[in-house]
Amino acid sequence: MNEIQDIQNLYNEVREIIASARQNAVRSVDFCRVQMYWNIGQRIFETEQQGKERAEYGSYLLKNLAKRLEPEYGSGFSVRQLELCRQFYRIYPIANTLYSQLNWSQYKLLISISDEDKRAYYQLEAVNHCWTKRELERQINSQLYERLLLSNDKESVLAVARKERIPQQPQEIIKDPMVLEFLGLEQKASYYEKDLEQALITHLQKFLLELGNGFTFVARQKRILIEDDEFFADLVFYNRLLRCFVVIELKTDKLTHQDLGQLQMYVNYYDRMEKTQDENPTIGILLCTSKNDTVVKMTLPEDNSSILASQYQLYLPTQDQLKTEVESLLRLAEESKE
Repeated sequence: MNEIQDIQNLYNEVREIIASARQNAVRSVDFCRVQMYWNIGQRIFETEQQGKERAEYGSYLLKNLAKRLEPEYGSGFSVRQLELCRQFYRIYPIANTLYSQLNWSQYKLLISISDEDKRAYYQLEAVNHCWTKRELERQINSQLYERLLLSNDKESVLAVARKERIPQQPQEIIKDPMVLEFLGLEQKASYYEKDLEQALITHLQKFLLELGNGFTFVARQKRILIEDDEFFADLVFYNRLLRCFVVIELKTDKLTHQDLGQLQMYVNYYDRMEKTQDENPTIGILLCTSKNDTVVKMTLPEDNSSILASQYQLYLPTQDQLKTEVESLLRLAEESKE
């Protein structure tokens, strides 16, 4: 019996070694490609500088270079691709600052971002959380960075991404609004809370990506028994960075003070019955289609830090929509100071 177990253990270990080696080989090939494009960009840039007195020299150079390279090496060396190589080198002029965890497809997404801080944030988060190209693209398109800035200052957001500090407040992680375009629900369609819950469970991996750093799924329809009364919390997660439970209640219509009261009860239950002494207080998130910030403010205590109301939307926001949201929040912040 022991011999069979030894063979099984050895088999599992060898499989892990093979899988790790294959992953490292793919990563190595991908990074060699990144280095190749960086070197090409460097040579193009340096050659262009020699003919900088002629404005049309750069265009002439790339067209003729592509004309020679494409027949021999394929479409990966078109004029557009060579322009990206040049842009890549100009944005990352020091080769040692390149991350081996990122491939060329990811770097192409990054160099399309003109804002240096914004680019740095996505680069660090892609490395920290091993985002694929598709996940990175989704986070950029959902304007994750801008949504975090709605409730945090730029320095704090970047410090967390650089791992220079651990988030202390739920607002540093929880986004408002949340973007749930991956659920495939129609914006104007009529659906129930159970439909929204099922869609979130079906797309749990994508929902965890949207929730942010450190979330782990715990339970769905968590049964809470208080004497003879039975209640069910929609979704329960745990956040390892904040070191606390996170209870999420779903609403497919406008938030009410009764909803906040019910969520507060769930949070109190977890604090008193589930939380250990070394864990932080439970956080409650009420995910709704719309909310009245004044109702939230008047319902909850002034020192509230455990209950958050976050709107969700079923489509990716545009730059104009997000700009309007930022201006609205800034205006509300100024009014609250008066």
